[in-house]
Amino acid sequence: MTVQQVPARLVFRIPATAVLGALLLAVAATPFAWAAPGLYAVYLVPVAVIVWVMRVRTTADRDKLVTRTLFGRHVLPWSDVRALRVSERSWVRAVVEDGKELPLPTVRTRHLPALALISGGRLDDPTEAPEPAGVPAAEPSEEDAD
Repeated sequence: MTVQQVPARLVFRIPATAVLGALLLAVAATPFAWAAPGLYAVYLVPVAVIVWVMRVRTTADRDKLVTRTLFGRHVLPWSDVRALRVSERSWVRAVVEDGKELPLPTVRTRHLPALALISGGRLDDPTEAPEPAGVPAAEPSEEDAD
């Protein structure tokens, strides 16, 4: 029997290679930025993209979820999470006790099994088949012990 190791925390974030796209945007904007005085402000767009890529994330550990957006941070203990809701575009939102929904940046449906694992059983893994009600688990026979 294998023992499943649970990591101390999981971080869901935009890949850092996305910064390369922002740098390419800055290079492509250079002719436009130097075409007239004041247009160099166009460089603020790639800088904002880089800050966004480096800042936005969701961190999950055994005790809580921490979401960081461009301008804020929200700590959500697992005890406050009633459920997770998946939108049409595979975005995941946490439904809290008062029915309010909080978005979990960069978390997608493919991450739900990992969230269920790190939550310590507070969330169900949607990829596991539920056990039929009233059917006892199969006991190992003597032949299986050999």
